[in-house]
Amino acid sequence: MLGRDLLAVLDGRDVTAASRAELDITDAAKVRSLVEGHDVVLNAAAWTDVDAAEADEAAATAVNGAGVAALAAGCAAAGARLVHVSTDYVFHGDATEPYAEDAPTNPINAYGRGKLAGERAVLGTLPATGYVVRTAWLYGATGKNFVRTMLRLAGERDFVDVVDDQAGQPTWSRDLAERLVALAESGAPAGIYHGTASGRTTWHGLAQAVFTEAGHDPDRVRRTTSEAFVRPAKRPAFSVLGHERWAAAGMSPMRDWRAMLHDMLSGDAR
Repeated sequence: MLGRDLLAVLDGRDVTAASRAELDITDAAKVRSLVEGHDVVLNAAAWTDVDAAEADEAAATAVNGAGVAALAAGCAAAGARLVHVSTDYVFHGDATEPYAEDAPTNPINAYGRGKLAGERAVLGTLPATGYVVRTAWLYGATGKNFVRTMLRLAGERDFVDVVDDQAGQPTWSRDLAERLVALAESGAPAGIYHGTASGRTTWHGLAQAVFTEAGHDPDRVRRTTSEAFVRPAKRPAFSVLGHERWAAAGMSPMRDWRAMLHDMLSGDAR
């Protein structure tokens, strides 16, 4: 999802697009060979199945931790900048105000622990040329994601039950792709940035917005709690991230989540 949007944003530039079949990021030697000769590496590779990570933390961390460390080492050897995508799951999720970029991390599941290991590898190996961009609640026109699931369910069910006790910032992968490329080209200070939409809502609020944008009755989306959907991995209850660090890059925070959703569902790639 994000990789395809990155390619669309980078159209016309000299880009090497390595699929999973072409590059296993846990293969350090292959990573180093492919990175050589490049100026910037944008890492959209990750183990993203949160519940499967809970069942096999070692395998998930091999990708999200050791694989990212291999990318960072390859970039260090090649003199390339690395823009790495991370997650809100590095936080505990018990805050009441947006998490700042330098807020203490405390993941509550295996996925978050693995992603935090990847963050530390980037920042430790590439202190002057490594960028960690945390995102959350990502959706897009392709791939498996919440927005596309709600659109499908709107055509299949009379009512949909969606949790209303988790808060976050729904973020269109196209907007994130544009921001990642802009950051790579900005000359901004290295470090942590939060790549999420402005504003906040709940999963229930997002589902209602999807129904409304698609011309369905939003009251068909009913409120429920996380207790009704017990899953192997705990989810953070509060995933709202602060955006103060963009000022250091001379950029404003990303736009409001409602505007992103409208453009995505109207087919406006901007």
